[in-house]
Amino acid sequence: MSLEEIKEEFLQIYYDNIERDGAENLLDFLERSDFFTAPASTKGHCAFEGGLCLHSTNVYKRLVKLLEGEYGEKWDSVVSRESVAIIGLLHDICKVNYYTTELRNVKKDGQWVQEPFYKIEDSLPYGHGEKSVYMISGFMKLTREEAMAINWHMGGFDARVKEMSSILRSVYYKYPVAFLAHIADIMATYLDEAPEN
Repeated sequence: MSLEEIKEEFLQIYYDNIERDGAENLLDFLERSDFFTAPASTKGHCAFEGGLCLHSTNVYKRLVKLLEGEYGEKWDSVVSRESVAIIGLLHDICKVNYYTTELRNVKKDGQWVQEPFYKIEDSLPYGHGEKSVYMISGFMKLTREEAMAINWHMGGFDARVKEMSSILRSVYYKYPVAFLAHIADIMATYLDEAPEN
């Protein structure tokens, strides 16, 4: 997919589902940031231009499939379509303006050449899931379920879990969509976005 196609798909899902007060301002922020061109990681999943946007749409699609599988075709009577779009599309906005591009020397065909690579330069070191919640909340109000799903979407990969595993279990029992958002994130990362080796 081209950068434009990736962005168009994201925008279509966003416009079709998210109508909450502040949604337009949040989208304006994303348009003015590097969200649509940033990678999702430095060298793992979607480590290419536009990867963050693509990963966000992939997580949204996986989350919808998981909800359909768990609750059937009327899944949106359990979790609103707006909530699912907010969780899936915005769970990683903590990565907005998070990466920079630098050059490094790499030997190719016996010659040293300069090659660009992504580097983390976090100007707002607030964490990961909690940072996404913080950033979204600056534009629109989240439900408790949305905040929990976004905050804890990393599951056991979240550095905070080592000290607070009982909290994570409690969140997942109380807010099943938070658990499904974690699974959607993992499925998108490892099934849909395997890095090229």
